[in-house]
Amino acid sequence: MTTEAIERGTAWLTRAGVRPTRQRVSLAALLIGDGKNRHVTAESLFAAAGHSEDKVSLATVYNTLRAFCDAGLMQEVTVDGHKSYFDTRVDDHPHFYWEDEGRLTDAPADQLRIDALPEVPDGMEISKVDVVIRLRAVSDKDAG
Repeated sequence: MTTEAIERGTAWLTRAGVRPTRQRVSLAALLIGDGKNRHVTAESLFAAAGHSEDKVSLATVYNTLRAFCDAGLMQEVTVDGHKSYFDTRVDDHPHFYWEDEGRLTDAPADQLRIDALPEVPDGMEISKVDVVIRLRAVSDKDAG
C-alpha cells in the first residue's frame, strides 16, 4: 500500500469525523486509495485486506463497512434481498448488476428516466430510491 493511498484514506475518514484507527485506514486505503470508486462486498474487501500488511477479521470488515455507511462515506446496495455491495460513490445513481459475474457497476444516470413514483402512505416519506438493473448474457437461442 502506498503512502499516498494511506494519506488519502486517512483524510477521507477524518473529513467524515471517523476516527482513523490503523485497521480503518488500511481498509479505507484499499477502498479509495487510488482515487477511484469501488463496489465491494465484505468478503471481497476481506480478501483484498488479506494481501496487505494489516490483517483484519471478516467481522471487523463488516463492522467497518457499517461504520463507513453510517458516516456517509459509502452506501449499501442490496441485490437479491440478501447480497450487499458497498459503494464508495454516495450520490444518487443507478447500478447494473451483472448476474453471470455477481458484479455491481455504475449505470449511466443521465440515461435513466423516472417520471413518477407511487404515492406513499400517510405519515411516510421516501428516503431513497434504489435502481438496480439486472443484466445477464443473451443465450444463442434467445438471440435469434
